[in-house]
Amino acid sequence: MARAKKKNDSVTYKAPRNLGKAPSENPRWLVPTIVAFLVVGLAWIVVHYVTQGQYPLPLYNWNVAVGFGCFAVAMGLLTRWK
Repeated sequence: MARAKKKNDSVTYKAPRNLGKAPSENPRWLVPTIVAFLVVGLAWIVVHYVTQGQYPLPLYNWNVAVGFGCFAVAMGLLTRWK
């Protein structure tokens, strides 16, 4: 009489942790660039509202989009941060 194999339903896949690569560091330009985009975006929006839309460029309410675009670039760069 042959034994029935026991089915184990609790087996889950585990991804390999270390593939032989040494952990790399962030590029030196990454953090200053992120901070610069965040500061420029915030300053752009603040200047737009303080000057009632006259500055920094005559783009009217599109100045807000430029400021949030700077924020979006900074957030995109933050995905590279290790």
